[in-house]
Amino acid sequence: MVEKFILFGVVGFSGVLVDFGITWFLKELLGVNKYISNAVGFLIAASSNYILNRIWTFSSTNPNIVQEYTLFLLISIVGLAINSLILYLLVEKTTLPKFETGSKSKFYFSKLIAIGVVTVWNFMMNYFITFS
Repeated sequence: MVEKFILFGVVGFSGVLVDFGITWFLKELLGVNKYISNAVGFLIAASSNYILNRIWTFSSTNPNIVQEYTLFLLISIVGLAINSLILYLLVEKTTLPKFETGSKSKFYFSKLIAIGVVTVWNFMMNYFITFS
């Protein structure tokens, strides 16, 4: 389980890059709402993570890819809800030292915390449900 968590973490790191890249692109360059940008970035990263985790982390041979992907995506959507709640609470409802209210760096720091929490959720659920 530890080895799989490490591989899941490596895949997750690539997902963080995809997530942050897409979120930044949508939010900063296109001016899309920060929560919509966050959701789109998160869901695209979840899809790329599914492919990498299926092949590399869990070496899944399940022929029912649609069902497996659906489970993975449902877990990711619950993860997105957790992610968004944490992000909202940290950005809108708390004062973090060193960050001004509404600052870009506070948003991205909060997003990093949310990703850390959701990584543990996603691994446990996918280990015991999706790829069991």
